[in-house]
Amino acid sequence: MKPLSPYDPQYDPLVARTPGHGRDYAPTYWVATAGTPPEDDGPILADTDADVVIVGSGFTGLATALFLAREHGIRATVLEANQSIWGCTSRNGGQGQNASGRLYRSQWIERWGKETALKLDAEIRQGFETFKSLVAEIPCDPQPGGHLYIAHREKKMDFLSHEAKVMREVFGYDTHILSADEVRYRYVKDAEAAGAMHEPDGIGVHPLKLAQGYLRKARALGVKVHPASPVLECETRNGVHYLKTPGGTARARAVGFATGGYTSNGLHRSLDSKIMPILSNSLVTRVLTPEELEATNFLTTEVITDTRTLRFYYRKLPDNRVQIGSRSSITGADAPNPRHLQVLVNGLHRKFPALKGIEIDYSWWGWVDVSHDMMPRIVQPDPRQSVFYALGYGGNGVSFSAHAGRRMAERIAGKTNKSFELPIYNSPLPYPNVLNRVESRALAPFRRFGQRMLYHWYYLHDELF
Repeated sequence: MKPLSPYDPQYDPLVARTPGHGRDYAPTYWVATAGTPPEDDGPILADTDADVVIVGSGFTGLATALFLAREHGIRATVLEANQSIWGCTSRNGGQGQNASGRLYRSQWIERWGKETALKLDAEIRQGFETFKSLVAEIPCDPQPGGHLYIAHREKKMDFLSHEAKVMREVFGYDTHILSADEVRYRYVKDAEAAGAMHEPDGIGVHPLKLAQGYLRKARALGVKVHPASPVLECETRNGVHYLKTPGGTARARAVGFATGGYTSNGLHRSLDSKIMPILSNSLVTRVLTPEELEATNFLTTEVITDTRTLRFYYRKLPDNRVQIGSRSSITGADAPNPRHLQVLVNGLHRKFPALKGIEIDYSWWGWVDVSHDMMPRIVQPDPRQSVFYALGYGGNGVSFSAHAGRRMAERIAGKTNKSFELPIYNSPLPYPNVLNRVESRALAPFRRFGQRMLYHWYYLHDELF
C-alpha cells in the first residue's frame, strides 16, 4: 500500500485545484476515537465503467450511494481524493439539528411566504427523521434530547422569544424560553447565558462512527468506494461523463457531486464559485474531573449553540470531555496561527471559568460549505445533463446531509417527488451578488477581503453593539 501523504493544514479550496491525493486525516478527536476504519476498495488503478459516480465520500456522498443501492438497486462508485470520510464529515462538531442552511424559519417566511415555509418545514422534519433512522441503525454514541440555543447577551432574548413564538405558533414545535437561572440550574452553568430557547429536536453523534456505518452498509450492498482518487478533470461526451483520476478514468452515465466545503473551482463548471468555503475551528478538552463537572453543572448532553453570528457550538461528550467550535481563519494559509485556537480557548473560559487552564487534548479545523443565499441545494443544474449536486449546508449538514443524499439518489434514479418543487430543489446555487461564472471565478480570491470586513462587523455586533 502506498504511504499516506501528510495532512496539509493550510489547504484552501478557494485557491487550490484539488484537496490533495491520498492525504492523511486531520488530527481530530473523532479520528482518534472511531476505532479501526472499515475497508474500502483502494484507489482507482485503471479505466473503469460505472452506472453512477459519486464524487466525495462524506456524509452526503455515502448517504447518496447507500440510498441508491438500498432504495433503487443502483450500485454507485464513490471517488474520494484522500482517505474515505476525510473532509467535513470527520471534522465537524457532531451536532444533528432539525435544520438546513443558515436561515431561521422566520426568515423562510420572509423570503418565500408562509405556504412555502410550511412545506419546507415538513421536508426538513422528514429529513431529520431520515437522520434519526440511520443513527438508530449505527453505533455512533448518540446523545438525544434536543437543542439549547443560548442567548450570549441579554439583548438576544427578544430575538429568541420571537423565533420560539414563530416555531410554536406557525410550525407547531414544542419550543420554550428558559431564563438564565433555568439554563444554569437545569442544563449547564454557562456564565454567558442570559437565557435560552429550547428546541425538542437535536442529537449529538460521533460523526466519524456514523459515516463509517454509512460506508459499511453501502459496501455491503455493492457500492465501490475508492480513496486516493481525486477527480482531476471532468468532461461529458455524447452523454457519457469521463472523470479522470491519477490512476485511471471512470466513465459514468450520471455523476453526483458531494464535495461540501472541499469543492475546488474547476472541478465542474456547474460548481464554480457556488459556495463560499469558511473555516471552522474545534477543540476537545481532556476528561473533566468530578469537581469540574460539578462546577460547570454540565447536566445536559444536548447540542448547544449560542446567538453570536460567528457562533460557538459546544456540548459535553459521552466521555465527559467538552467539545467547542467556532469560526476560524479567513484563509488556509493563516489557519495554523495559534491565535485562532486562542479564540476558542478564550470562549471556553468565558463560558466556563472553572475550566480556565484545562488541557486541550485535540484541536483541528475544517472547511464549511456556505451558499451565497444561506440555503443548500440538491439539484440537477442542467436538465440536459445527468449531473447533480448536494451542497451548501452552512454548518447544518450533519443531519440534513442524510436526507439530501436520499433526495439526490432519487433524482439520479430518475424519480419525481413533490418536494422537488421547493426552493432548495428547484434552483441551482446562486453566484455571489450579480457576478456571472467567469467573473466569480476570476475574483474568487478577492472575496476574502469582503469576508474579513464582515467578520469585523460581526464581532462588533456580537460583542459590543
